[in-house]
Amino acid sequence: MLAVGDLAPDFTFRAPDGSSRTLASYRGHPLILFFFPKANTSGCTIETRGFAERYPKFRQAGIEVIGVSVDSDETQVAFAQKCGSEFPMVADPSKEIARKYGVLGFLGVTKRVTFFLDAEGRVRDVVEGLLPNPHLKAGERWAGNGSSP
Repeated sequence: MLAVGDLAPDFTFRAPDGSSRTLASYRGHPLILFFFPKANTSGCTIETRGFAERYPKFRQAGIEVIGVSVDSDETQVAFAQKCGSEFPMVADPSKEIARKYGVLGFLGVTKRVTFFLDAEGRVRDVVEGLLPNPHLKAGERWAGNGSSP
């Protein structure tokens, strides 16, 4: 798994408007990159809705948010709509992104891991754990001071 100080690997994904984007295109802004196990499960819904509710505060602080799971594009689009997510929800059915970040679990789904990236794309903090609330609270701290949660 990536550690503090590592440069986050780049990847390409479909943005909410249907355009193709890269993680590198977000350089210049701090970023919350959260991996979650499976769309439409209770913990993942709580986490994604929590990030969606806090998204205006993150944007006000200049922070972007991206969610990633190994679900399909269609599932991610529907899940984003269900959760009210205005930020990208990245589908990784090939599991390539999860492998790059070292977050692929033994059951073939991503572990719940949140990476806090600085404006240069370096990992400044990592939160790992099954429960969504510690990830959300760390996001609030990140938005409050723009540095490590």
